[in-house]
Amino acid sequence: MKRQSLAVTQHFTEPPPRFSEASLVKRMEELGIGRPSTYASILQVLKDRGYVKLEKKRLHGEDKGRVVVAFLENFFSRYVEYDFTADLEEQLDRISNNEIAWQQVLQDFWRGFIGAVNDIKDLRVAEVLDALDEMLGPHIYPPRADGGDVRQCPTCGTGRLNLKAGKFGAFVGCSNYPECRYTRPLAADSAESADRVLGTDPDTGFDVTVKAGRFGPYIQLGEQKDYAEGEKPKRAGIPKGTSPADVDLELALKLLSLPREIGKHPETGQPITAGLGRFGPFVKHEKTYASLEAGDEVFDIGLNRAVTLIAEKIAKGPSGRRFGADPGKPLGDHPTLGAVALKNGRYGAYVAAGGVNATIPSDRTPDEVTLAEAIALIDERAAKGGGKKVKKAAKPAKAKSEKRADTADGDAEAKPAKKAAKKAAAKPKSDATSKARAPVASGAKTSPAKSSTSAKAPAKKSAGKARG
Repeated sequence: MKRQSLAVTQHFTEPPPRFSEASLVKRMEELGIGRPSTYASILQVLKDRGYVKLEKKRLHGEDKGRVVVAFLENFFSRYVEYDFTADLEEQLDRISNNEIAWQQVLQDFWRGFIGAVNDIKDLRVAEVLDALDEMLGPHIYPPRADGGDVRQCPTCGTGRLNLKAGKFGAFVGCSNYPECRYTRPLAADSAESADRVLGTDPDTGFDVTVKAGRFGPYIQLGEQKDYAEGEKPKRAGIPKGTSPADVDLELALKLLSLPREIGKHPETGQPITAGLGRFGPFVKHEKTYASLEAGDEVFDIGLNRAVTLIAEKIAKGPSGRRFGADPGKPLGDHPTLGAVALKNGRYGAYVAAGGVNATIPSDRTPDEVTLAEAIALIDERAAKGGGKKVKKAAKPAKAKSEKRADTADGDAEAKPAKKAAKKAAAKPKSDATSKARAPVASGAKTSPAKSSTSAKAPAKKSAGKARG
């Protein structure tokens, strides 16, 4: 056999691509899970509850989702199987076609479900965590480069890492707690950046370490044993967008130096500091915070630039209504109403004094309005009835008390009179009732009763005529 050609190729095995929203819906259709009307709500629930996150149009599993799946597969495996949902969909279709009774379907479901609940309701939390810890082991504890025990605590060296439950969810901690306080998130890749020593601080001689806590990675100076009793090690958060693997000793020392003092304010003499907050870098002077703009660096911003940012922040005024109403720009004093201020409102600029607000004409620039013009606008507005309404003076309390006393006396006199009148009116009624209840002799005529009834009618008629 003659050889014609020979080609050498290299092939790398790659993991299957992660699901996108479209590919996940397609897979659910193949397995018979859900219906076209429920696919959107299923995906939304997965994202809203934090089970997955969407990155570059791909779905990535979160730690919370992994824990929930591990719990369901360990203790409710029947209800997370693919064929269970498909069979249930088929039964619902048969119910809609009146082929089976819905009561029987619910009874069958409840019988199996309550049995599964009864099987695990007496389990202790530690037993549940042990089961989840064993199932999530490959995800939580990746192989070490030196081939050592993956569950050995990197801080104390004697404790073993295991899954723990906290106020903010599950995390990995040391079995020697509280002597060893090592913690980190569940994700296996977070262990690569945990407890990585960057170097030594030249000022204190303490180790600078990158750690991974339950709330994310951070930088710590020294260990608890290096500080006095009751004193905590100094820590600094890692800025957003910065990977823990990219943090070196120089950057860590800069982050630990924050907040730093830039200098003294030229007008007040109070210090201006720069730091990192939850909304990014900022400069602070007394109670004023100003965010840094693009191009400003929190580690080397100068005094002049910081003073400018603070002045611009003060000129803009507080955002929203968080710190009260805008005091405005003072212009001077009104002869009778007090201080005059130039303010910005919802409908434009205006001047105010003593509760009287006067809108600045549209043909005038607010910054060019003088005190004399502001006083004229305020007086004109006050003449038209502007300003706060004056409440009417309350009536003297003495007059009210006298009126109440007179009313009380009148009521006291009127009450006995009313009672006497009621008793008097009740007597004839009782007499009439007794007469009506008395036995009537046979043959007696009832014409008197009729005459009394007929006597009432003319009285009513005459009363009506009198009113007319």
